[in-house]
Amino acid sequence: MSSQELVTLNVGGKIFTTKFSTIKQFPASRLTRMIDGRDQEFKMIGGQIFVDRDGVLFSFILDFLRTHQLLLPTDFSDHLRLQREALFYELDPLVDLLNQEHLLQPRPALVEVHFLSQNTQAFFRVFGSCSKTIEMLTGRITMFIEQPSALTWSSNSFPPQMTLLPLPPQRPSYHDLVFQCGSDSITDNQTGVRYVSIKPDNRKLANGTNVLGLLIDTLLMEGFHLVSTRTLSSEDKSECYSFERIQRPEALTMNKTLKSEITIMSEQSQKKK
Repeated sequence: MSSQELVTLNVGGKIFTTKFSTIKQFPASRLTRMIDGRDQEFKMIGGQIFVDRDGVLFSFILDFLRTHQLLLPTDFSDHLRLQREALFYELDPLVDLLNQEHLLQPRPALVEVHFLSQNTQAFFRVFGSCSKTIEMLTGRITMFIEQPSALTWSSNSFPPQMTLLPLPPQRPSYHDLVFQCGSDSITDNQTGVRYVSIKPDNRKLANGTNVLGLLIDTLLMEGFHLVSTRTLSSEDKSECYSFERIQRPEALTMNKTLKSEITIMSEQSQKKK
């Protein structure tokens, strides 16, 4: 790529170097007139076009010009100022995307863990506002149920030899899952144990409090924050733990029809030259 294909802009003291074609892809914009020398407000100084505007916000504008997508940081709060800059540069497609501000705002993902402890058993039900979180947990959580092995039944050996049967959590709906751990009564004389493992931890845990701690650690490592705890029933030892994670908004992409119109306008502009 030759230097003749590049342009350097000094926007509010911040230097940006990009291709002429990137800046000029919207023929009706002020940026195109700036590059063509048709806007007298902007002058070439020392090989750079100086623009007396906000350089930090221009970085988002240049990213949009390169990708035709608007993707802002989770903590971004200058939507009105960025919209003002888009209006200044007369970038109507970007203005249209910024008018969809409700889609640009970060949205919280919520998770509730209901924990019930009864005697030697513990029951868990996890609710999630985002089904992807529930799918992630379903893929990591495995229950193991103790069962007498076939050898035990045939040989009447004592104590009985047990094997662990892996089972996935139950999924009552897309937004929740259910599992349990602790001791079960298999027959009048035998007690089986349900274990829980949560990847990447390889331990098989039967104690409900330990499983709860591991589940909380898993959610924290996934970026969730514990926002509240409450007791649902002191008699049943039922507790609820609420978590929240701010989801990064998805990139907004420019309308395909508008892209085609801009391409045609750009080709027509080049033919006139």
